[in-house]
This record gives sequence, structure tokens and C-alpha cells, in this order.
Amino acid sequence: MRKKIHVPQHLFKIITYIALILLAMAIVVPVAWSFMAAFKQNHEFYGNPWILPEKLYFQNFVSAWEEARMGEFMLNSVITTILGLLMLLITALPAAYVLSRFNFKIKKILRALFMGGLFININYIVVPIFLMFADADRWLKSVGLKSFFLNNIFVLAVVYAATALPFTIYLLSSYFITIPKAYEEAAYIDGAGYLKTMIKVIFPMAKPSIITVILFNFLWFWNEYIIAITLLTDPKGAKTLPVGLMNLMKAQNAAAQYGRMYAGLVLVMVPTLIFYICVQKKLTQSLNIGGLKG
Repeated sequence: MRKKIHVPQHLFKIITYIALILLAMAIVVPVAWSFMAAFKQNHEFYGNPWILPEKLYFQNFVSAWEEARMGEFMLNSVITTILGLLMLLITALPAAYVLSRFNFKIKKILRALFMGGLFININYIVVPIFLMFADADRWLKSVGLKSFFLNNIFVLAVVYAATALPFTIYLLSSYFITIPKAYEEAAYIDGAGYLKTMIKVIFPMAKPSIITVILFNFLWFWNEYIIAITLLTDPKGAKTLPVGLMNLMKAQNAAAQYGRMYAGLVLVMVPTLIFYICVQKKLTQSLNIGGLKG
């Protein structure tokens, strides 16, 4: 028989701490270096890359914000992300509630369709979506109207919400199922209808899953690139922040303006970091509460 190898508890803790420190450094060091590089002047990039900036050169952010249109791109990303999240929640919350709490004839078919959507990679269908929108715009122009579907951040938000529906409904409905029906029955006895019960009883109890959905989809909408660059085709038209950043990186690499390039990168990262810091505590508390309920 093989002898079991017993690792001392203190040695196991040391190994765990070392692994966690290395993992943290792998994440923190590149982010910190990007922030540091954003304040450097161009000639500082040709020396030691780890040297601190000679001074805080804020002109990089001014140039990225104004000359590279990063301010305009950030506003477009904010509008697109907020609209996408609102449309997603307005659609997914009632759909998940109905699929998880009620029985009707086509319930299994609808669930199968939504579950099937989990296995569809958006990169595979972005070209058909573009062709469909291009044909629709061509028809609008043929009847004397302006194009609507391409180069429109509202339509981009609709596509974001639609492609996020399968995962969102799956996550929400999985959580709704765990909520005891006694809460709904008590609300019905008190005279509440289906809509009021859903809004006043079920949604507050499902806060853990709702916060998780908002966080995950915010990160995806904010950083999404493939759909945005495909549907926003006008070089001088509206662009989201990731698309604008990629254009800025190509331009600044050719012009060797690295400080401005990293300033644009920081402008993309900062909103995500701020949002995560604000939500992290509530997300952790909500997930712990959800785990206890389960």
C-alpha cells in the first residue's frame, strides 16, 4: 500500500500565500505599469521601462481625450452600455421569472431555445447580422429614408442585449427556482397580483443574481470589440471606446506617441475598475446570502 504524503499545515499555507502573491503580481504589475506609462513623455520610453516618470505629464490624457476623440468614444460606450443593460434587464427578468415559476405548453420549447443560445458564439453570427442590417439600410434608402441600422449606437445596444439574453435568462431562472413558492403564495393571499409579486417579492430576493448579471454584462458590453467594429463602419462616425482605443493604438504606434496610447488605455480601464470597486462588496455579500439560501 502506498503511504499518504502529509504536508505540514504551515508549509501548505506558505505555498498558498506564494501562489496568491504571484497571481496578484501578474495582475497588478501590468496595470500599474500602464498607469505609470500614461504619464511619461515620449523620450522616456526609450530608456529603462521600469523607471518612474520624470513628472506627471497630463498632456497625454488631454491629447487622447480631445485630439483622439476618446472623450466622444467614452460617451458612446457609456450610452451603449447603459441602454444595453436596461433593455437586457427589462426583457430578461420577466422572461426568467415566467420560465422558472409557471407551467405552460411551450415552456420546454422556449427553455430549449434559450439554452441553445448559450452554445452560439457571437463571432460566428456577427457577419449575418451585419448583412441583414446592410440590406435593411439599403431598403430604407430605396424608399427615400436615411439608414438606421448601421452606425447607430442604439442598434448596437439592442444587439448587445439580444446576444446576452441566453446567459442572463439561464442564470436568473436558475436562481429564481431556488426561491420557495411560499413567499409568492403569501403575497397572493395579501392581494398582490403576478406583476406586483414579481417586482416587490421575487426581484428583491434575487438581488445576488441580478447584481452578478449586471456586473458580468457591464464588463462584456464595455469591452466588446468585434460587434462594435462590424456594425459601426463609418470611419468618421460613432465609435465605442474599445474600437477607438484600437484605432488610437495603430495611429500612435505609427507616430511613436506611446504616452498618448497608454493614456487611452487607462481611460478604458478606469471606469471598469471604479465600477468593480463600487460593486465588489455588495456582490460578495449578495453571493454569500444567496449561498445561504440555497
